Amino acid sequence: MMQQSTIMRSSMPCGTRAAVKVMAKQPSFGVVRCAGIQGSAQKMTLAGRVAKINENGDRRTGVCNVARPTGAGGDIVVAAAAPSDGGIKWGADLKKLATCVGIAAVIWNIPPPEGVALQAWHLLSIFLGTIAGIITQPLPLGAVAMLGLGATMMTKTLTFSAAFSAFASEIPWLIAIAFWLSGGFIRSGLGARIAYSIVSLFGQTTIGLTYSLVFAEALLAPAIPSVAARAGGLFLPLAKALCLACGSDPEKGTEKKMGAYLMMTCFLCTTVSSGMFITAMAANPLAVNLATEALGSTISWGTWAMSGFVPGLTCLLLTPALMYILYPPEVKDTPDAPEKAKEELAKLGPMSTDEKITAGALGITVLLWVFGSSVGVNAVAAALTGLSILLITGVVSWKQCLSDNQAWDTLTWFAALIAMAAYLNKYGFIAWFSEKVVGVVGGLGLSWQAAFGLITTLYFYSHYFFASGAAHIGAMYTAFLSVAIACGTPGLLAALALGQLSNVMGCLTTYGIGSAPPFYGTGYVPQAKWYQWGFLFSVVYLSIWLGEVLGGRYSASGKEPSSALMNGNEIPTHCELSFFKEKRRKERS
Repeated sequence: MMQQSTIMRSSMPCGTRAAVKVMAKQPSFGVVRCAGIQGSAQKMTLAGRVAKINENGDRRTGVCNVARPTGAGGDIVVAAAAPSDGGIKWGADLKKLATCVGIAAVIWNIPPPEGVALQAWHLLSIFLGTIAGIITQPLPLGAVAMLGLGATMMTKTLTFSAAFSAFASEIPWLIAIAFWLSGGFIRSGLGARIAYSIVSLFGQTTIGLTYSLVFAEALLAPAIPSVAARAGGLFLPLAKALCLACGSDPEKGTEKKMGAYLMMTCFLCTTVSSGMFITAMAANPLAVNLATEALGSTISWGTWAMSGFVPGLTCLLLTPALMYILYPPEVKDTPDAPEKAKEELAKLGPMSTDEKITAGALGITVLLWVFGSSVGVNAVAAALTGLSILLITGVVSWKQCLSDNQAWDTLTWFAALIAMAAYLNKYGFIAWFSEKVVGVVGGLGLSWQAAFGLITTLYFYSHYFFASGAAHIGAMYTAFLSVAIACGTPGLLAALALGQLSNVMGCLTTYGIGSAPPFYGTGYVPQAKWYQWGFLFSVVYLSIWLGEVLGGRYSASGKEPSSALMNGNEIPTHCELSFFKEKRRKERS
């Protein structure tokens, strides 16, 4: 320690109070620089904390009284520190935060409806306040989620184990690992190489690039039963590499050049492809099991795929074209891009060792995603296998994973929402809500077509309350399927439509399906735009699906198909309807 007796207090030429900035920190001493002493910046030693560098690297200034050591020259020693008090530097937007707290407080103090437990009602108030925070962002999303979880525990609405239960769920961790894998994909140079290769083939137009990605993802959808793994771990890194290769980077303010259009379009299409096949999304088998219990017969893979093919393909074809009109990229035609991409590929030369390792790691990961379920390997274990290879070989460092703020932020807020939504179901609120909907729709006396349209719409837009397709299916699928059948809707048709739309409704929010958080987390699309396009395309998709269900699969007369269809024994397609018509005609004759 320095002896205070050896120094003589004096004032600095620039005044007894001078602004200082910490250049290095020690427990009790730090090196600071002060401008204005003898006309230059001089080195000083700080006794006590005058200023600090916070965890984000921001410099904060304080003031100090300095003392010069006895003797000529030398360092200036700061004997005491008195940081300037500029008041509280608020880290939150207080107006937005107050609005969110107000929403939660108002709902909290409203008496719960009959049939809803007080604990469920209080959790709903906190959940809706948190959703309001996710939308308005008074703080970063992860911080908003932590405030929500803190509120649930402080009010004893949830225990600690309940509040943090979803941090043991597969999906949040799969999304985080997908971010880390994408980091290796880009850092190794493999992402740029593949991106340039795609540009060289399809790069004359932005819309051509987009269609190539959309249909590549859809082709792999039946083989990779996790949309978070497929979209976040495989196609998101490729899409991001394409955007960067074309000079579209949100950090440089060029996100509208191509990336905003590409990211939003690719995300929307992942919700469609996930609904087209039983094996394209992890929650689809749950819907099949619940439908089997309700109908008494099993929905086959082919039946699901046949029924989802026409509306799904229509949506996949329409989405890039419609987004191109509504949310156009700044760069549309790039006739020189293929040649430039070939030049860049030539500069890259042969594949580097890191690229080969990354390709091998991702190849193993994809194979495990496709075939792992047959040997008991889940999607997270598969992703960790690929990440482990990258970590061991040094392609990716753990420090880089720790510094990936988007991954940790997404993991935090997504897990928090899943936990609260799950306990809304456990506390009985979702069951109460379903019963009320069933009662209202059943009492309207509508035709089965109108009743099913209303039931499906209510089921679809109730997804704002859910952060997981599996949670939504588990909570509401059986109840809505039952009321649809009770209103006269053919059982198999209702089961298929509700099951497929359980994926498509993920387009509504930034948290409703596993592909949403990673795509949104890239920063290309502002949240307001995300919700705007999500709602608009939800109307488009729902109209297409219901149009196919209520129109394309039935005769122009509007009569119901045979009782076999009502019992779910056959799928109501055009050709099979003709078969049943012919059969009934022969029976009558």
